[in-house]
Amino acid sequence: MPQNLKSRLESLLFISSQPISLKRLAHLLEAGEDDIEKTARELLEEYKSQNRGIQITENGKKIEMVTHPENAKLVQNFLKEELSGELTPVGLETLTIIAYRGPISKLELEQIRGVNCSLILRNLMIKGLIEEERDEKMMAIKYRATLDFMHYLGINKIEELPDYQNLHNHENLVKLLEKE
Repeated sequence: MPQNLKSRLESLLFISSQPISLKRLAHLLEAGEDDIEKTARELLEEYKSQNRGIQITENGKKIEMVTHPENAKLVQNFLKEELSGELTPVGLETLTIIAYRGPISKLELEQIRGVNCSLILRNLMIKGLIEEERDEKMMAIKYRATLDFMHYLGINKIEELPDYQNLHNHENLVKLLEKE
């Protein structure tokens, strides 16, 4: 079993915005599915026994990290406040990149921004400004601006954004993405 499997598993569960299959975790962590399942159960029991604000839940062969049900009202109020709040400069920058370059994968977005974008993407999805789409050819999830986002801006299609054609195909970004 790889060293620090529990720590590595916990990190992946923490940053994931959705349940992850044991099979995928085994692949990502270079461990056996049985080891992943055993370690996930250990984590589940640890969180449960310590009455933590975070729990590990399992549904069939998928697991995820969630908030404790007793804190539902608190979390709901916080998210409601977050949703009604203005976008942060980082959120606005990320949304702009997605609007002009989308559909774009998380990896491509992170290449452009130079930082992890998981939480920003989650917040933009919660606000209904972006959505996921599955790229079957690349076997990846890509992000695009939603119709709600376009309606909010008063445009009917994304190509109506100012200077869209120039920025969508900007040669410096194309070179950066091709280099990686």
